[in-house]
Amino acid sequence: MTFKALLTSKTGELISTNLVNLNDQDLMPGDVTVRIEYSNVNYKDAMAVSGRSPIIRQFPLIPGIDFAGIVESSTYPGIVAGDRVLANGWGLSQTWHGGFAQKARVSGDWLIKVPQMFSTKEAMAIGTAGYTSNAGCAGA
Repeated sequence: MTFKALLTSKTGELISTNLVNLNDQDLMPGDVTVRIEYSNVNYKDAMAVSGRSPIIRQFPLIPGIDFAGIVESSTYPGIVAGDRVLANGWGLSQTWHGGFAQKARVSGDWLIKVPQMFSTKEAMAIGTAGYTSNAGCAGA
């Protein structure tokens, strides 16, 4: 199944980011696949996609240092399809596909279940309180 993502590539010294269609096979290995609902744009993400700082260390890569969404599939103990989760850090947008996509596949160790009292949008807003910008955006 295809999904949309922002993909950052590097050719020589030129870094470019484009909206592309990817397949589940394009995701990185992991035991949990998440349908991303929200991510945020912060200073580090802007530096990554502009090439002003060597944030992204592996190309091509989906930027976005965090995301929140709904688990589509999981083989990780304690995380099941339908769970609402968020991820932040763990190399997202550096060496691992990040949150500027409609899907992600990661290790279940990287995920935090969103408490029932919060939506995934609220969880992203709370989680980004220390960032430079809180411009939540629905998955690509």
